[in-house]
Amino acid sequence: MNLIAQGPGMSAAAAQELAAIVQAGAVDALGEHAYRLKKTKLTPSIEGWCEARKIDHAWIPERQRFADLKLLAMDMDSTLITIECIDELGELAGKKAEVAAITAQAMRGEIEYPESLRRRVGLLAGLKEAELQRVYQQKLKLTPGADLLLAACKKHGVKLLLVSGGFAFFTSRLKDRLGLDYTLSNTLEIVHGRLTGKLVGELVDAQAKSARFVSVLKEIHARKEQSVAIGDGANDLKMMAEAG
Repeated sequence: MNLIAQGPGMSAAAAQELAAIVQAGAVDALGEHAYRLKKTKLTPSIEGWCEARKIDHAWIPERQRFADLKLLAMDMDSTLITIECIDELGELAGKKAEVAAITAQAMRGEIEYPESLRRRVGLLAGLKEAELQRVYQQKLKLTPGADLLLAACKKHGVKLLLVSGGFAFFTSRLKDRLGLDYTLSNTLEIVHGRLTGKLVGELVDAQAKSARFVSVLKEIHARKEQSVAIGDGANDLKMMAEAG
């Protein structure tokens, strides 16, 4: 088993200290703040060690290669991108605090996602459609490293799926801009250039994300172990459970 460790707190000295803990056979520098520790002993206790030093880590089978992947699925808000689009729209609607409070509850799993989304979208009633474009152009930024990850996926033929409880206005633009293969998201109802505070069509929740992930896996004839799913909230857990 290999251990990949990376992050702002990762240094050559930290790599050597970590190598001693996991009894690594060798240490390879992958970058200034990224290391591969080879032939390690699986040591769950390093989780606290890494978290205290702001280091991300992952146990990877020695023979597993990036090229073995077939599907990468991602959540959008606070995952592929750095913002929560609905929070930004809430600020423009003068309801930032109310929207953000509901978002936080939903991410912690304290209220069901469908209910939280309907409540937040309801607070956006009356907002001009043009404000969506303003958020996209001025606020929406990719998470650092996302462009490198997507480029590696395209190089190795890995299909890209963006599944979001957010909005099609943003996912469709990201699909075109980034060359994504599949998207799934919610559609805001807009009448006479303003948001009505309602959604159009079926609501994308945890089950919908999971179902779409599984359907794409079947479509591309991929096995579970050939997939990765990335998310940050309670509504991503079902999808992540279906991934390798």
